[in-house]
Amino acid sequence: MSLVYAKRLFVANSSSKIIDLSLREYELLKYLVDNEGIALSRDKILNNVWNYDYYGDSRTIDSHIKKIRHKLGKKGKYIHTMRGVGYKFEVEEK
Repeated sequence: MSLVYAKRLFVANSSSKIIDLSLREYELLKYLVDNEGIALSRDKILNNVWNYDYYGDSRTIDSHIKKIRHKLGKKGKYIHTMRGVGYKFEVEEK
């Protein structure tokens, strides 16, 4: 599966489905896709997606990931939870 992104929409090429994402969801998914195969800590995600001046709870990432997974449907499985670490985007097509 490949994802093409432009502005706030992601297109899953395998199904040509357009998925409407909020700006933060878009930035988070783009960051995960750009770092495919790399386990990213919540702190690293907060620093790169929310910027250094974010003082909220790191669990906000969990909420956004949940929404993104739901919007991606079956493709949401490509976002892996790395227990004790954070998240990793990895496509495992067989």
